[in-house]
Amino acid sequence: MAGPPININNRKAGFEYELLQKFEAGMILMGSEIKSIRQGKVNLGDAYCTFTGGKLVVRNLHISVYKEASWLNHEPMRERVLLLSKQELKKLEHRTKEKGLTIVVTRLYINDRGFAKLEISLARGKKLHDKREATKDKDLRRESQREE
Repeated sequence: MAGPPININNRKAGFEYELLQKFEAGMILMGSEIKSIRQGKVNLGDAYCTFTGGKLVVRNLHISVYKEASWLNHEPMRERVLLLSKQELKKLEHRTKEKGLTIVVTRLYINDRGFAKLEISLARGKKLHDKREATKDKDLRRESQREE
């Protein structure tokens, strides 16, 4: 596969949520969507996952329109079905029914076989004081690295 490797991170997710457990999921995509992903035209900022009809779908994942696709183009904000094993789906569905847990998208990449994969995480929202503490820890680590 030619071109630079695609690795799009959702940096906001690590700040807004406490990431508990990570999963790797495939996606059911249209041809124009994978071409836009290979160009890096994806926004993960507000993406999250929910269960609808027993399937795990990702919402608010913006994949820009592929200009060369003519009338066969895709809807940029459509819901996309995620592919996970039955055990993982049951586990996630059970855990998200607990209070305060959600599934957020942390990374989108293309693996060595050329398939687009989403890294999703089971997450719990951080409170304001947790965010302040995380920034303080990050600043301390940065200062200690500068001194070395």
